[in-house]
Amino acid sequence: MPIYEYLSENPEDPERSCRVCRKGFELRRPIDRPALEQCPLCRQPVRKVISKVNTPRIAKPLSVSDAKSAGFTILERRDQGVYEKL
Repeated sequence: MPIYEYLSENPEDPERSCRVCRKGFELRRPIDRPALEQCPLCRQPVRKVISKVNTPRIAKPLSVSDAKSAGFTILERRDQGVYEKL
């Protein structure tokens, strides 16, 4: 399940947001559910915040030995449509 971030639509106004939605909160929800429209605590309007995506960074391309040690099967093309396992 993905984690979604929500923030109050009026974070500066203490009467229209609670301490939770004023700072923002995270919530795990199924993808097929619609986005929240109200804070679960104070029932004031909230909006979904688009956050940064965490992607792994690979500094160099993987070598054949790295791929083999990770458990991948390495195939090399020999002829038209013929592959040989290394």
